[in-house]
Amino acid sequence: MTFPPTLPIPDTVLEIAQTLERAGYETWCVGGAIRDNLLHLENHDFDLTSAAPPEDVRRVFPRTIPVGIEHGTVAVLDRHNQPHEVTTFRRDIRTDGRHAVVEFGQSLMDDLARRDFTINAIAYHPIRHEWRDPFKGAEDLEKRVIRSVGDPNWRFQEDYLRILRALRFSARFEFRIQLRTLEAAKANVSGLAQLSAERVRDEWFKGIATAGRVSKLIELWRDVGAMRIWLPEIVGSVMREGAVNALPRDPVLITAFLASDPAAALTRLKCSNKEIERGRAIGQWRDRYPDPRHLPTVRRWLSQVADAADDLLTVLPALPDSRAPELRAQIPRVIAAVRAARDPLTLKDLVVTGDDLLAAGVRPGPDVGQTLERLLDEVLEDPSRNTRDYLLSRV
Repeated sequence: MTFPPTLPIPDTVLEIAQTLERAGYETWCVGGAIRDNLLHLENHDFDLTSAAPPEDVRRVFPRTIPVGIEHGTVAVLDRHNQPHEVTTFRRDIRTDGRHAVVEFGQSLMDDLARRDFTINAIAYHPIRHEWRDPFKGAEDLEKRVIRSVGDPNWRFQEDYLRILRALRFSARFEFRIQLRTLEAAKANVSGLAQLSAERVRDEWFKGIATAGRVSKLIELWRDVGAMRIWLPEIVGSVMREGAVNALPRDPVLITAFLASDPAAALTRLKCSNKEIERGRAIGQWRDRYPDPRHLPTVRRWLSQVADAADDLLTVLPALPDSRAPELRAQIPRVIAAVRAARDPLTLKDLVVTGDDLLAAGVRPGPDVGQTLERLLDEVLEDPSRNTRDYLLSRV
């Protein structure tokens, strides 16, 4: 691959680099934006690496945020209040497979040598328009291959998350993983158990969002062994993997669609309570759709699934189902018609309240709620019954 003469560096990033260079600190553009631009993919989020120590970056620029200062990273705010990360040249001196202890280096080579894959170890000088590619990352971009910088076993043992990053990049760019790198990933996969759930979740979610085909990402996770460690509920979901590519890139939705126990999988990944309950509802109802020929059944289903209805309609076309295709196709249309008619579906849609029942002689306590539930069931059977006179007569 021939390097282009220049890259389209945003003016704000160029200004930061120029300021650091004028202050006497060598500064280069590195990271994903370099890789993506060489692949002709749009990415203007250029990171900078510099000889400037973090305290000097904060001294040179009036407005900064110490986003990862212990690792040498400072975010510089431009005139539009947008942050741009500047990281001091660094090298790893110790690691436990989860977090590295770094010391600030004196050269760009130190910094590139500690990066994960060759395609991410390319640097561009935004002022002199020079390139540095000591590990032949451009050649690997051209060959469409993911290869570790240096010894892959050591690279993965420095930070086991790099195994999942290799899988994500392979699925995103449809690159093959170099055999030695792939073998090292499989040999070190047990180290994934040391990672925090938050880091694994973020990598899994980013993988779903960026993969060319989500089924490819799943295949890679399974083949390397990552699925067995972190998402065992998905291991036996082969029937659904082909269909998953047709779904929106919603990580919670896709995880719930694939998992035998979505709530358990999302809990292990330390998702929010809202995401866990969303997954639980998908898992509970994804095999229990109403008969579209019977409107009361459709209304009761909508009443029970509540906020999960839209998720369930989204996954319906991708689910294996033995019902006649014409009935399956009717479900979304009938549900849309019920919604358009604004049929009452919940207790709050009833024209009577608990206070009305008390005034009508219902005993305080559980009887009030039970009576409301029975009235709702009658209204779900026939929405025209949702009148005050009718409901109070039933009480």
